[in-house]
Amino acid sequence: MEENYIIILRESLEKKVRILKDIVRRNEEQKDILEDKNAPADEFEKNVEEKNQLVEQIVALDDGFDSLYQRASKELESNREKYASEIKLMQDNIRKITDLSTKIQMQEKENYNLAKLKFAGIKQQVKKVRKSQQAVNTYYKNMSRANYYDPQFFDKNH
Repeated sequence: MEENYIIILRESLEKKVRILKDIVRRNEEQKDILEDKNAPADEFEKNVEEKNQLVEQIVALDDGFDSLYQRASKELESNREKYASEIKLMQDNIRKITDLSTKIQMQEKENYNLAKLKFAGIKQQVKKVRKSQQAVNTYYKNMSRANYYDPQFFDKNH
């Protein structure tokens, strides 16, 4: 039974590596979206939602891994030589996970800065549009007054 747990632990780590690689790809897509001035906002939202789903999978994997490790840890410790190849594979996957996690953190920081710049630019555009709209409204308001003649200026006797 413990052997099955150990295989499941390894497979869990392998799945986590695959998911982290997928997050790296999503971060690269997100960077492209943020750098593209014409990218629609819904592309960014879709990307963020997809990454959130991947993160939820990782959380579930981590929870399962922790509880399974509690059951298998004694067997792993007492029979290290028996499980040497599985342990080595798990250690390799843990190194990959660490490297990918570091890469993801760097990507997230870079994308955060790109998003701040993009949204600051959008905010400036909104301000310009508002000012332009105010100018248009003022113009039309003034023009409507220019064509308005107060009736007291009309002399009915002439």
